[in-house]
Amino acid sequence: MKKRIFACFIVFSAFLFSVKAQTTKPNIVLIMADDMGFSDIGSYGSEISTPNLDRLAKEGTRLRQCYNGGICAPSRASLLTGQNPHKAGIGFFNRDLGLPAYQGYLNKESLTIAEVLKTGGYNTYMVGKWHVGNEPDKWPLKRGFDKFFGFIDGGLSFWDTKPIIKGGPFSSKLYEGDKEFTITDKNHYLTDALTDKALGYLKEQKDKSPFFLYMAYNAPHWPMHAKPVDIEKYKGKYDLGWDSLRTIRHQNLVKLGLVDANSAAIKDKSLPVWNKLTYDEKQMWVKKMEVYAAMVDNLDQNIGKLLKHLEETKQLDNTLIVFLSDNGAEDWDFSKMPIAINRSTGTVGTAGSNESYTKNWASLSNMPFRSYKSTPYEGGLSSPFIARLPKVIPANQIQQGAVHITDVLPSFIELAGVEYPKTYNGITPNALNGVSFISSIKNNQWNRSKPIFHEWSGYRAVWDGKWKAVSNYPENKWELYDLSTDRTESKNVAKDNPEIIAKIDAAYKNWAKENAVAEWNEALAEKTGFKK
Repeated sequence: MKKRIFACFIVFSAFLFSVKAQTTKPNIVLIMADDMGFSDIGSYGSEISTPNLDRLAKEGTRLRQCYNGGICAPSRASLLTGQNPHKAGIGFFNRDLGLPAYQGYLNKESLTIAEVLKTGGYNTYMVGKWHVGNEPDKWPLKRGFDKFFGFIDGGLSFWDTKPIIKGGPFSSKLYEGDKEFTITDKNHYLTDALTDKALGYLKEQKDKSPFFLYMAYNAPHWPMHAKPVDIEKYKGKYDLGWDSLRTIRHQNLVKLGLVDANSAAIKDKSLPVWNKLTYDEKQMWVKKMEVYAAMVDNLDQNIGKLLKHLEETKQLDNTLIVFLSDNGAEDWDFSKMPIAINRSTGTVGTAGSNESYTKNWASLSNMPFRSYKSTPYEGGLSSPFIARLPKVIPANQIQQGAVHITDVLPSFIELAGVEYPKTYNGITPNALNGVSFISSIKNNQWNRSKPIFHEWSGYRAVWDGKWKAVSNYPENKWELYDLSTDRTESKNVAKDNPEIIAKIDAAYKNWAKENAVAEWNEALAEKTGFKK
């Protein structure tokens, strides 16, 4: 009799353990790269070595279509709040233009992922780039994060905290919590430091509550700084030049199934022909891309450190990991702009340099798409997207999408079983704009009925099913592309489809009104002090 009772107890205990395991809330890790193009990692066709991201892709799902906010601060506002950036208060950048939709910091009606997940018992940590509120009362610890290590503005040297820009949105300071952080490590390199702090926060966690970790890396954003050991790996790899390498990446993308074979790669006609450059010019450009590749490589190494920790602590398979980029690759040559500080005490990659790699190589990073960061074309708005969580996210799949950056918060709270608050600290939050992608990616069934809208400094875009409309300031004339056959936006079919243009224009105007999007003009552009 006692044996039977004991056996029943064992079975019942096993059942309870099983139920508990099934209902345990998952940890969530959100990794955002900065200024990384669509094809800059191995699992998206790149020659750059990214074994850890490739592992996530093999054990998870990649998307062909994931869209961001086109530029740093608006992307981060949408990512963190599930709102269009104007609704969250960051319609332009992290500076106040005198309008609620352009106040330059997250408004209190737009709750962050951290604020919402904390209501469901999550510990919340952040490392890296904030960029959604400069004043101390707008910083991460005031917006739901328990711990923070990183920088508040748009960029930072990877080697030190010496200025890289004259004023503006780059204060060149590191912070831990609300206090300025002094670098004491002689081997300091920003990407490593961010990861080490993140792992420290996870190791210090005393309770068994689930955690949310937001890793907002600065890599591979300008300035181009990389470790010599990482640069060495890419010696000679870029001697072929951008023309040949673009062809190779396009072939890789087609072979992987990430783009259709009939989608012709777009070439920027203003790019110089590689074989017409002088020997010295080629050497200069090769060095820049070696450094850029090293920055991406090092980012991947640091993601490997995170995976190792999660494996060793047996948390990996109960942790959703999502990787994406805030916008396409950057085409501006910051080193030639008057606002950049000429550090000029070392070659590209070193602490004394302040170089960017410009559109010459950004055209490779954004392969096969058109244009660059800040523009409304696919090259500016398309991001790689990888998600991994066994039993929820299918393994080794490439799916169509499309996901928009506002979909991240709704997806996380659905997975975590956390209800979006009806009130928060006496405030009625904005309704979420995004839609959860969990069911779509779990079942590989994508049928987005809700259009996606975009606006930044007069650049506009609307995705509606297979159609994408694009408009550029100051022309303000809609172009139209059928992405089902022309993902690279090579053929404008607006003249042939006036009824579709009329429908999209009406929908855009309604969206703009709902989100307080201003009609862009010269006066507003002048206020920004940021003309392209």
